Amino acid sequence: MKLIYPAVFHTEDDQVWVEFPDLEGCQSFGDSISEALDGAKEALEGYCITLLEEKHTLPIVSDIKTIKTDESSFVSLVETELTTSFAKRKSVKKTLTVPAWLNDMATEKGVNFSAVLQEGLVKSLGL
Repeated sequence: MKLIYPAVFHTEDDQVWVEFPDLEGCQSFGDSISEALDGAKEALEGYCITLLEEKHTLPIVSDIKTIKTDESSFVSLVETELTTSFAKRKSVKKTLTVPAWLNDMATEKGVNFSAVLQEGLVKSLGL
């Protein structure tokens, strides 16, 4: 699942700190804009994973044009991909049933059943 949220980058005393207006308390910082962006991606990923694991919905994304800043700040979109992050997390075993003919065809083709199920669930859930 790809997520993109607007972030406000503030420059202060040779440092950059980042906040996400839509994600209360989600912040990061760095010694440069590049470093702050990397930290912002990690912060966004961790924040959203935590919300989803705790069964909360993700906040609606604000229109970037509506976010006001001062002269020492700017707004940029920050993107993260959760699919790979979730894949690294704990897995659970599921038992399922498919028709024998479908199983045989998929096995012949070397289909990874777990990967297909995960992809299908992600798509079905709109993640």
